[in-house]
Formats: sequence, structure tokens, C-alpha cells
Amino acid sequence: MAMGTGNARGGPQSNINITPMIDVLLVLLIIFLVIQPALQKGIEVQVPPVEEQQIQQNETPPDQIILEVRPGPSYFINQMPVPAQQLEAQIQAVFAQRPRKVLFVKGAENLAYGDVVRAIDAARGGGIEVVGLVPRD
Repeated sequence: MAMGTGNARGGPQSNINITPMIDVLLVLLIIFLVIQPALQKGIEVQVPPVEEQQIQQNETPPDQIILEVRPGPSYFINQMPVPAQQLEAQIQAVFAQRPRKVLFVKGAENLAYGDVVRAIDAARGGGIEVVGLVPRD
């Protein structure tokens, strides 16, 4: 790196040396690129597998139990209405003979978050080991 002492007339030269600023910029870029993957966070959820026939027929496979929560809140286990007071007991009765304790919860679009949480709590109280969330159609 050379240093200029002046122009042909002998006066000082007022040019800015931008090399150190570029060095700092590249170091900051490398730091941000290294840190970025560590900043990403997520949550793991299980969703039921979707097949083309299920989408067209809108049917539930016989081995999957879906708890649907609608506004009000009103609860439906595989489209059969269940009173809110009997939800936990009904879930226990449905899963009493099943070795696989997996329940999928489907919430309506305009439903309060607390209603879905109450349904999941009732499912956990009913002995469900795995609770999955069904995505919107």
C-alpha cells in the first residue's frame, strides 16, 4: 500500500483510503453469515399424512381419530358431537382399546387459541400420548 504525499504542485492530497472500511465490512459480513443459522428457531409438529383420495372424499381413515374444535366451543370426535363436560371421558372411552394413543386436533379458522389448548389438555388428561395438529385445507 502506497501513500501519496501530494500532487505535482506539492500540496496535500485529500483522497480517502477506503481499504480499511472494506475490510471491516467483509469481517462483519462473515460474522453475520456464521451467526444466521443459529438464530433460526422452530417447533416440531406432527400432521397426518395427506393422500389425494382423502382430499377428494374428505374422509378420515378408520385408524385416525380427529378431534375437531369449532367456535362456541363445540367439540366433535370424527364428526360426532361431544359435550364439553364429557370430552375427556369420551376420549378415554374411544382410546381404551387402542394400543396407539395418537389424536389429531383440528381447529376452526376463527377459533380462539385458548379453546384449542383446552381441547389438547382434555386429550392429555384422557391418556393421549401424541397430539398432532391438522393444517387448514
